[in-house]
Amino acid sequence: MNLFYSRAILVCLACVLAACTTSGQRAPVIDRMPSGAGVADVPGNTPYTVKSGDTLYSIALEYGLDWRDIARANNMGVPYTLVIGQRLVLPGSGGTVANGPAGGTTDPDSGVVVQPIPEVAIARPVLPADQPAEQAPAVPEQAPADALPARSVQGFIWPHDGQVIQGYKAGSNKGMDFAANVGDPVKASMGGKVVYSGNHLRGYGNLVIIKHDNNLLTAYAHNKTLLVKEGDVVKTGQKIAEAGQSDTDRPMLHFEVRERGKPVDPLGYLPKR
Repeated sequence: MNLFYSRAILVCLACVLAACTTSGQRAPVIDRMPSGAGVADVPGNTPYTVKSGDTLYSIALEYGLDWRDIARANNMGVPYTLVIGQRLVLPGSGGTVANGPAGGTTDPDSGVVVQPIPEVAIARPVLPADQPAEQAPAVPEQAPADALPARSVQGFIWPHDGQVIQGYKAGSNKGMDFAANVGDPVKASMGGKVVYSGNHLRGYGNLVIIKHDNNLLTAYAHNKTLLVKEGDVVKTGQKIAEAGQSDTDRPMLHFEVRERGKPVDPLGYLPKR
């Protein structure tokens, strides 16, 4: 009887091995995350693949987001390093991608953690404004959503009194440029929450970005002095900076209006002069 059971077991093992051989499949040698760990599967999210030169700041500006929200959605910490080809979740804009631990990404269907290839070039590190590289702070807490003021019924105001020296032109100028004197007041065109204040966005110099609602933000570039910090809630007409010529060849203010991250003509929002 024992001999019969022994032979039956051997036959079963042989069948299993044969099935594995004929399928031609090999068990993948991969790491898997615990179920749900690091997954930002929220309706309305958008997947994004990191390109050369990207930073959290530049991605946030292009999609009309707060860089801290992107960092949180992807479980990123100091020094917020991005890897070319890495997939990110952009919260609140339309798809599903998950970010795994230690800079890896997680396939939303299989749960497989894919680590970046070591030889891949590293994008510029993303650092909070006005902090030296070796002292990048942790992601600060975001102000509550209800801290964002309601849109003014009076709409936008002009951020500077100077002459417009170049207007918006799709593909070449993402906003409008004002002739300015160094130290001129730069005013918030509408009330909102400051989501960026610093100089880590190439081509903008000292920059302030104000978010007005989930779809709309304004940007104020090339300043000499920044008078507000990230997280501040500002009022329409409040002085937020002093004009300068950072990252430009003459004193000026570059002003942008962005809807869902995409630049639009500010004249569509500003009152007639």
